[in-house]
Amino acid sequence: MSATKISRFDSSEPDFLGRLDTLLAFESSTDDAIETAVAGILRDVRARGDEAVIEYTRRFDRMDCAAMVELELPRSELDAAYAGLGDTQRAALAEAADRVRLYHERQKQDSWEYAEADGTRLGQKVTPLDRVGLYVPGGRASYPSSVLMNAIPAKVAGVKELIMVVPTPGGERNPLVLAAAAITGVDRVFTIGGAQAVAALAYGTQTIPQVDKIVGPGNAYVASAKRRVFGTVGIDMVAGPSEVLIISDGHGNPDWVAMDLFAQAEHDELAQSILLCTDAAFLDRVHASIDRLLAEMPRRDTIATSLANRGALIKVRDLAEACDLANRIAPEHLEICTEDPRALVDSIRHAGAMFLGHYSVEALGDYCAGPNHVLPTMRSARFSSPLGVYDFQKRTSILDISAEGAQKLGRIASVLAHGEGLQAHARSAEMRLKD
Repeated sequence: MSATKISRFDSSEPDFLGRLDTLLAFESSTDDAIETAVAGILRDVRARGDEAVIEYTRRFDRMDCAAMVELELPRSELDAAYAGLGDTQRAALAEAADRVRLYHERQKQDSWEYAEADGTRLGQKVTPLDRVGLYVPGGRASYPSSVLMNAIPAKVAGVKELIMVVPTPGGERNPLVLAAAAITGVDRVFTIGGAQAVAALAYGTQTIPQVDKIVGPGNAYVASAKRRVFGTVGIDMVAGPSEVLIISDGHGNPDWVAMDLFAQAEHDELAQSILLCTDAAFLDRVHASIDRLLAEMPRRDTIATSLANRGALIKVRDLAEACDLANRIAPEHLEICTEDPRALVDSIRHAGAMFLGHYSVEALGDYCAGPNHVLPTMRSARFSSPLGVYDFQKRTSILDISAEGAQKLGRIASVLAHGEGLQAHARSAEMRLKD
């Protein structure tokens, strides 16, 4: 009998959809104490600027600093971090950066215009954001891949200045993170974190200029701060726990599938790993693999809790039903591990990223395949997309209406404006009419 606890469902059960929805339910509930603390930090940094940031950095990150200049890393230190990597790490980081850059260069949008017969020209001007702030977790939770996935599309878009903030608790600096900042072209790096760093980026201080958008992951304090400053600046998203959904037809290696489930579950205890399979016997084999492989995992306690609370092995009638359920779940990551994965692509409407075939393991997407690993979670793939170059560009409409064009459009606008009771709108259009 399998020892590892994980839910087992069969889609033919009468209460299946209700049980599935219960499993999927995740409320990103706010902690009142966190919200109160964050609100106070934001107000304080907005009012006192550098002085407040320094005080919070001393308190929360145990940094002995007297001025902001001590918290900004010179470019030479970033370059030294890159040069100081071992050959294997340096090569891997550079190759990953090249692949991410190549993929995102295809996303860049250009301005466009078209002309109508009467000489009117309409179009759209695409412009990069002027300045972006990138939040990168620091200390033990250091993610150079986050630097690559956020900084590279920003630079490809043409962002003029990219400011990175990364906490360094007790002065602990991660050389891979700094090396990633060097090779992606980050312009300035400040060793600050938490809500105070978000506030500094959103409002600006005497030293840190205000940015137009803040991107990058963080803890509950960072997420709360990003929610609160949205509107003053743009944000990428407030992400929930990581998710993977695997569709299987019973072919493939059950050990591979088990490890792919583990790869999401090890993120944290709230991560979600679900397998949909048409073959009950294969589900049994995967469960056996989970039991056998779990003991080898350094993060086995986190994995076990995640699988027990939010994981599932689900028997489905056929692959068509699996696709319907995938669209209902709208997962962050969708692995299609079937004999003919491309045959299912057109049936999938909602997923952050699709990984096709037994070798397209989600972990490759996290680090080096090329597409962005910043993906919509909590079913937001129904209406959201992966982070990309387009998130660092804005669009401005262009209207160049000819005198002839104003005759036709003015009459249309006049009718609609009078219908809305906006007479000044109507008169403004009518004044351009020749008769």
